[in-house]
Amino acid sequence: MQYICPICSSALSLNAKSWQCENRHQFDCAKEGYVNLLPVQKKNSKDPGDNKTMMFARREFLNKGYYQKLSDRVNELATQFSSKVDKVLDIGCGEGYYSHRLFQALKKEGENRDKQIPCHLQGLDISKSAIKYASKRYPDLDFCVASAYEMPFADDAFDLAMRIYAPSKIEELQRVIKQDGMLITVSPGPMHHFAMKKIIYSEPKPHDEAKAELEGFTCLHHERLQYPLDLTDPIDTEHFLNMTPYAWKLTQEQKAQIADQGLSCELDFSIEIHQRN
Repeated sequence: MQYICPICSSALSLNAKSWQCENRHQFDCAKEGYVNLLPVQKKNSKDPGDNKTMMFARREFLNKGYYQKLSDRVNELATQFSSKVDKVLDIGCGEGYYSHRLFQALKKEGENRDKQIPCHLQGLDISKSAIKYASKRYPDLDFCVASAYEMPFADDAFDLAMRIYAPSKIEELQRVIKQDGMLITVSPGPMHHFAMKKIIYSEPKPHDEAKAELEGFTCLHHERLQYPLDLTDPIDTEHFLNMTPYAWKLTQEQKAQIADQGLSCELDFSIEIHQRN
């Protein structure tokens, strides 16, 4: 991967196990293989992003396949709308679950089309804990710790980008995605986790409808993916609660009660396909 320096924006070159720019800014690769491109002066906290507890909970929950339908649908759309994909970016990749499954789907599609150039996937997240795990588990992908608001990539670097629940800056999306390149976004649909909202709020309200408009892009496709989530295993329920913002709104007693009783709630995902103008 060709990175740019997060301090001066000049190109970074890999020398042994360090990325360096012409202005002598240096970023060492961790033993797991990732590089931290989030300078301390650009951090909003000591350890930004999801903490180890949230990362572990999401990792264990996703590994059980509860959100696999979402991953499968995103991968289907990626292969359907992107005929030629060499460079792929997962924005807010977390522990790499969606990244790796997308990579495998694109790789298989490339083999079916006798494509000679291998697909390259880059994951970015602000959470060091998540990137550390992702890099260790998926060594065939590249990962970096960085901000989605100041991405350490050259202009027009990617044919396809994926953004699942991750905030980002529209100007950065315009900059790093090539002309005619694709962006897949996933956000909560109106009824997403509504059963949880009824537990927490006295007057729960649906999520706002996603707006299929991004400056500099044309929306080619918009759909909602809905299916029920039924949790009966107390450990799975605990992981689900701990990986979401609801963890901060529930007491330990409430969490324990929900875990013991089991949980059924709605999954409602808004999926959009955008093409760079």
